[in-house]
Amino acid sequence: MKCRHCNKELIHQFIDLGVSAPSNSFIKIKNLRDSEKSYPLRVLVCDSCWLVQTEDFVNASEMFSPDYAYFSSYSSSFLNHARKYVEKMVSRFSLDKNSNVLEVASNDGYLLNFVKNLNIECYGIEPTKSTAKVARSKGLNIIEDFFSADLAKKLANNQKCVDLAVANNVLAHVPDINDFVKGFTEILKKDGVATFENPHLLELTNGKQFDTIYHEHFSYLSLTSVNKIFKNNGLTVFDVEKIPVHGGSLRYFAQRSDTGQKPITKRVRALIKEETDAGLNSLGFYSNFQKVAEGIRNEFKNFLEEQRNKGKIVIGYGAAAKGNTLLNFGNISKKLIRFISDKNPIKQGLYCPGSKIPIFSEKKIRDHKPDFIVIFPWNIKDEIKDQLEFTREWGCKLVVAIPKLSIF
Repeated sequence: MKCRHCNKELIHQFIDLGVSAPSNSFIKIKNLRDSEKSYPLRVLVCDSCWLVQTEDFVNASEMFSPDYAYFSSYSSSFLNHARKYVEKMVSRFSLDKNSNVLEVASNDGYLLNFVKNLNIECYGIEPTKSTAKVARSKGLNIIEDFFSADLAKKLANNQKCVDLAVANNVLAHVPDINDFVKGFTEILKKDGVATFENPHLLELTNGKQFDTIYHEHFSYLSLTSVNKIFKNNGLTVFDVEKIPVHGGSLRYFAQRSDTGQKPITKRVRALIKEETDAGLNSLGFYSNFQKVAEGIRNEFKNFLEEQRNKGKIVIGYGAAAKGNTLLNFGNISKKLIRFISDKNPIKQGLYCPGSKIPIFSEKKIRDHKPDFIVIFPWNIKDEIKDQLEFTREWGCKLVVAIPKLSIF
């Protein structure tokens, strides 16, 4: 395989998580006996541009299907993050009723709804039918398609250029990262700004967050790699912020290289130095992550087997993609985790890909009174801890596996 960005042959492995079904390919009961499509989950690193990337096995159209089950609005903390983001961007870039905002991968309208409520013109691009339908029900204008340079050109020719383009948690999800980034050079006005958010590779490794690796994430990004990718596709990063979402992410601010005039901040240079000092542009940085992941997997599975042998009831909370990575890497089934409860009604009644663990509503928790509940979306564990406060009535304990097994 060749690098998605610079086309160099990839020979260095970052991690191999075995074979699993795509993490958001939840199973309907009628398909439970059907064979699943599973693919190797192997991640490589380019020693030229330092882009960390999954080996190609599965198409994006298969993972982002019409019945895609991830809806951003079911997390109150994520909604709050989106609201604060919109308020900050409106203030910083003086957006008003004469401005135009685009969100790429707009999901269920969780973010654009805040823009619309400020009477700022906006529209979204979202390829999944299920989430686009919900966004439209909120009165939002949604183009149901994958974002690309070609689509951006068509929109620009129809006077759809924007002052702000938002791309949160999508840059890592695109197989053709060069074409995707080129699209922003087409859709931005001369002085427009594009912002991108995605988990930071340095935080992923420091936090031992191997479960955030799954087929939907084609790339694992650092400012070091993003700088090169953007520069080669007509964008310049002029600012960067560290933000706490998803276990530690970066927010990049980019402008067109040909017309943008915003000065590059000290934070860009400081973070490049931080990544260089940490070794992100040397192969040694990537050499030990396999052992880290295997150690966490073994500790977690040993805990589950110990509780089963004691006759304890263990369930999960949050049928998140990261949870499915952990379950499949550990070969964990409903023999060890009886079911998973999830707030999202779209997921209730489905089964997790690979493990086939059933997903129920929160009501099932009170019916079964488990001894332990494993929180799979550990990035919002405080929010979930509050939701599960009622389980303290019978002495239930909460568990997270990442970065290490913790019981509280």
